[in-house]
Amino acid sequence: MVMGPCFRRDDTEFAEPPVSTTNSPLKDVTGTIALAGAGKMGGAMLTGWLAQGLSPPHVAVIDPHLSPEISALAARGVRLNPQATELGTVDTLVVAVKPQSFRDAGAALKALVGPSTLVVSIMAGTTISALEEVVGGAVVRAMPNTPAAIGRGITVAVPSKRVTAAQRAMTDALLKATGLVEWVDDESLMDAVTAVSGSGPAYVFLLAEELARAGVAAGLPEHLATTLARATVAGSGELLHRSDLASATLRQNVTSPGGTTAAALEVLMANDGMQPLMTRAIAAATRRSKELAK
Repeated sequence: MVMGPCFRRDDTEFAEPPVSTTNSPLKDVTGTIALAGAGKMGGAMLTGWLAQGLSPPHVAVIDPHLSPEISALAARGVRLNPQATELGTVDTLVVAVKPQSFRDAGAALKALVGPSTLVVSIMAGTTISALEEVVGGAVVRAMPNTPAAIGRGITVAVPSKRVTAAQRAMTDALLKATGLVEWVDDESLMDAVTAVSGSGPAYVFLLAEELARAGVAAGLPEHLATTLARATVAGSGELLHRSDLASATLRQNVTSPGGTTAAALEVLMANDGMQPLMTRAIAAATRRSKELAK
């Protein structure tokens, strides 16, 4: 029987692959990397690995519902839904399934894991102890975000005590294929990480939505308001990305005393403005992440 019929992949949106990096250590991988769940986030990671030079025959994808884009990778040598007996114990297992289907998939995934297998999870709210209980191996818990789709994501990772230096380096290479990587030693930080960067893109998209709505309320045609909002949010994000200046400095550079920006910021930075609202939002997301881990 083909493995993996009992779990659902993570279907976060993804688009284009990151640019290839010629000196990536992924070019030197000789063992098998199994990807459980090739939905949008898992698919973005896979695309990034291949762009970084990972040899397609060294990748096995386990997903009962492959997209046409992932299915097409078979022509390049990626192994799609191989038999468990064919795979045996893999060197690395990347778990990108939906958290609610993880335990159902556990038995099938555990068959791939030996004592020295590196297990990298990108599932929200799934702790290292839960991963060790269900599949075993040397576990790294990671939280990426959706800009990984274009190679501009940021992932925070925390290793278990069993993870070796070599396995940490492998994890770093796998995660850097889709953007920046930060490491922490305290797993309890992952709930706040999830709230800030994991869920953070949704807050930025909401800002674009509300900026457009406010433009319409101010009299702009809807199409123009939407175009202005999208371009402003995207361009400002790129400026922040390229600049060495603090975000507060960039904000101040746009703000003339007594001008239009200052008038708007007086509202947004009031005692009941954006800061307390964002603090409550992050607290709510952090609480929910902790609840999911129970």
